[in-house]
Amino acid sequence: MSSEEASQERHMLKLKYAATLVGARAESRPEGSPYVGLENIQSRTGKLLSVQGLEGDELADGTSTVNLFEPGDVLFGKLRPYLAKAWVATFAGACTTEALVLRPKDCIRSDYLCRALLAPDFIREVDTTTFGSKMPRADWADIGNIEIYVPPLAEQCEIERALSTQADHISALIEAKQSMLDLLTEKRRALVANAVTRGLNPEVRMRESNIDWLGYMPTHWRTERTRWLFTEIDERSEDGSEELLTVSHLTGVTTRAEKEVNMFLAESNEGYKRCRAGDLVINTLWAWMGAMGVARQEGIVSPAYNVYRPVQAFDPDYLDYLVRTPMFVAEITRYSKGVWSSRMRLYPEGLFEAWMPVPPLSEQTQIARTIADQVQHMDGLSNATKDTVALLEERRTALIARAVSGHA
Repeated sequence: MSSEEASQERHMLKLKYAATLVGARAESRPEGSPYVGLENIQSRTGKLLSVQGLEGDELADGTSTVNLFEPGDVLFGKLRPYLAKAWVATFAGACTTEALVLRPKDCIRSDYLCRALLAPDFIREVDTTTFGSKMPRADWADIGNIEIYVPPLAEQCEIERALSTQADHISALIEAKQSMLDLLTEKRRALVANAVTRGLNPEVRMRESNIDWLGYMPTHWRTERTRWLFTEIDERSEDGSEELLTVSHLTGVTTRAEKEVNMFLAESNEGYKRCRAGDLVINTLWAWMGAMGVARQEGIVSPAYNVYRPVQAFDPDYLDYLVRTPMFVAEITRYSKGVWSSRMRLYPEGLFEAWMPVPPLSEQTQIARTIADQVQHMDGLSNATKDTVALLEERRTALIARAVSGHA
């Protein structure tokens, strides 16, 4: 067959002519049947991360209506389709109704169909059809009319063979880089936790602190209950003109202007709580997640936050590192009030039950500076690795896009 004849066989098909929407449903997950939610499918890769409902695993939504699928079917996430979630089923099971179950017709292979559904051009076109602002969804009536490139089956096999070698190799490199990022994150966490609770000198004499979360600590350090280290401050802004600060479990205390998020803002900040540089600010509702930190400047915070001022000298950087360690967060969560973890609130009386290590002030400063230097180095490695991951993802996306568009 000439190249011209082969070219004529290649054609664009509306998705509904390449795959059938499977309408099989059940009022609840069939007993013993594995369940796949959108959270179980990895974005852009077509990989299944996990399966629910196996080995006695209970499903919170086990009584909800589910879609049913068979091996070879392709699941495509219609909720927030920009996340690009698709997967070729390798077993029979049930899935969320937010996933379309597509059964390939004779003209297309399951693996090729999945690749085509993940192509950036296809995802962009689906995204233009969505409805709903907060939780955008696409409908099969629109998705089914989007065209995909469907070459002959033999060519689909060749494309999949090539992608399995090239794209999957890139995916393996990405996973290796992601593992490196996880290790750097864990190393960073361990570095900070060890430094703020045990100091920098590995030869220093240690003693039992008699505080469960702290364990052993240098003999020359002391411990204090937070009620003797801080006092609650409730000073209010008269006109709300001061710099607005916010508190996050990821970044601690930062200015609201630094945050690129779309959140509701009050018409006026009058009556917001004032804080000074060096004050400990805690997001009462999200303290259990670690939403606390030390303010680096004067400003105002939400009336729902609590502001605490040290009554004795603390290095602000040391204090910030200390209160944001997972161990300290777990400790103050013990004294939070609430029925569910997601509704726990840390009130002043709860914080004041906790204990803290108090190194000499000069040693606090030395610890904070050393952490900052080492963290800066680790963050540099992390950023370089993230850049590499981004480049690899772009290369993988471009490779697949060319293959399923007929330009490979």
